[in-house]
Amino acid sequence: MRHDADILIVGGGLNGPALALALAQGGLRVTLIDAAPEAAGLPDFDGRAYSLAVASRRLLGAIGVWPALAGAAQPIEQIKASDGRAGEGAAPWFLHFDHDEIEEGPMGHMVEDRHLRAAFRDAIAATEAITHLPGTRVVAQEITDEAARVTLQTGAQLSARLVVGCDGRDSATAARAGIARVGWPYAQTGLVCAVEHAKPHDAIAHQFFMPAGPLAILPLTGRRSSIVWTETHANAAAIHALDNDAYLAALRPRFGDFLGPLRLIGARGIFPLGLSLAQRYVAPRLALVGDAAHGVHPVAGQGLNLGLRDVGALAEVLIEAARRGEDLADLAVLERYQRWRRFDTTTLALGMDAVNRLFSNDNPLLRLGRDLGMGVVSATPALRRRFIREAAGLTGTLPKLLQGRPL
Repeated sequence: MRHDADILIVGGGLNGPALALALAQGGLRVTLIDAAPEAAGLPDFDGRAYSLAVASRRLLGAIGVWPALAGAAQPIEQIKASDGRAGEGAAPWFLHFDHDEIEEGPMGHMVEDRHLRAAFRDAIAATEAITHLPGTRVVAQEITDEAARVTLQTGAQLSARLVVGCDGRDSATAARAGIARVGWPYAQTGLVCAVEHAKPHDAIAHQFFMPAGPLAILPLTGRRSSIVWTETHANAAAIHALDNDAYLAALRPRFGDFLGPLRLIGARGIFPLGLSLAQRYVAPRLALVGDAAHGVHPVAGQGLNLGLRDVGALAEVLIEAARRGEDLADLAVLERYQRWRRFDTTTLALGMDAVNRLFSNDNPLLRLGRDLGMGVVSATPALRRRFIREAAGLTGTLPKLLQGRPL
């Protein structure tokens, strides 16, 4: 049977383009269906940025995207994490990780969303094996013994051997396949913004665990930092409604004065927080990647990194199956991907859930225990190195792309 492509990818955010490039390099024909309209040039900074672990940077290098990003990426050379209260500064016991303790260089890089999307856009446009359909939505899908078919909002139909959902936590691809989700909301909302500051950040990422939730201060290029700020629903809504001056006045006692005067740059964002896990990552002729499979708490900034691990694993499984002459959409093949990724993502998601619950409170006994625990880890080289390698994405069975190796 002749198909329009080997694989249809639904969702053109970040994981979808990464998967399309990886599969195309392995000799597969891919159609990327993207609900967002075609963008041109480099848009203005909108405040969004991502922490890319060492392993994620390697994957981006292996699929040819990193050279376009390197000049706009800010290395993360140290991480400091501590308890804190607004107006009081950090607790005396804290975690301190330094990239000099591992051989792979910086533990990660901060990259603005706009630079990452532009690099993917240009790489996809230069790849003949990828058909990109921007501004296009899928309204229906059908799975048969021979094909995965989708219907677009125009009424056109496309067929492939496999459809992959990269369409986020509310994945319509998963819902149409009857894949249920488990999870729970948090009594927290995330506020996202970026600031310019008078003093250099010295490539240090800070994580302050406040009673309402964590506050992450992540270094960007120049004297700028990305902020991911967790508050209760009511407080977050009230703060988000403030004008910029009042918003900064609310942020300053939580942020502190260690970087000098602050100025908001870019846009401000807000989003509810929760845990959402798909009960299955695969179905006949269908697979889920990234937030479509697992939406996690941003406490460790691992959401995109988990998605790129999915990309590396699924691409490796599919390309190796195709080279062996297997039907790459056979459920037995797809279950190799699920076995590879499901335990890792579920364990990490529940671990971040536990960390958030442990630290997002002001219980004095828990506060003392966790502060002492952070002090012990920070003072123990073997434990410190283990945590650094975990943060850098260098533990577990890594797909080849995350080792920086071609498929």
